[in-house]
Amino acid sequence: MGIQITPSILNADFSRLGEEVARISSADMVHVDVMDNHFVPNLTFGPSMVEALSRATDLPLDAHLMIEDADRNAPAYAEAGASSVTFHVEATKAPIRLAREIRSQGARASMALKPATPIEPYEDLLPELDMLLIMTVEPGFGGQKFLDLCLPKIRRARALMEKHGVETWLQVDGGVSLETIERCAEAGADVFVAGSAVYSAADPDAMVQQLKATAEAVSPLT
Repeated sequence: MGIQITPSILNADFSRLGEEVARISSADMVHVDVMDNHFVPNLTFGPSMVEALSRATDLPLDAHLMIEDADRNAPAYAEAGASSVTFHVEATKAPIRLAREIRSQGARASMALKPATPIEPYEDLLPELDMLLIMTVEPGFGGQKFLDLCLPKIRRARALMEKHGVETWLQVDGGVSLETIERCAEAGADVFVAGSAVYSAADPDAMVQQLKATAEAVSPLT
């Protein structure tokens, strides 16, 4: 599978998202941050926006749901056209059932952990997941500073994946830039969400390529 870069459109111009996504043609997926102003103190997209965006691009959509009651609401994003749907374990009561339901809709099932949420209690869930997202900032806002304290958790997550022999992707989200992506890649992450680093660049697509090359140069997985 190799290294993947999934730019977040949270830092894009919402008034012309189709054009903004066209500026990152080298991306592996488009990361769509869904916030409900309850689970996190911000409000962004819903299923209708995901559906509209899926018609505007051929790139796969990676929906990151920072919403309450994920058990009830997450499947709608797979139905709307997201190729990957990430729910927060802190917002679900039945993560295995939810992962299987998302998969039954034809999307990849991913589970996210906030910075303070440990990976170890969820070790047995790894075979049920297509991707695990480790947040390297507190969810809710773009442009936050990367939390180095999350690096040991990335390493532990990769070790558990190797222990169980699963092919689960390991994604990191929060403060990813040319200054931090090497540390994440060295720790074992292989999917990287970058928002402000991409959309604040003069050439967003060139930044996508540069981020990928930087991670590939140090990743123990490539």
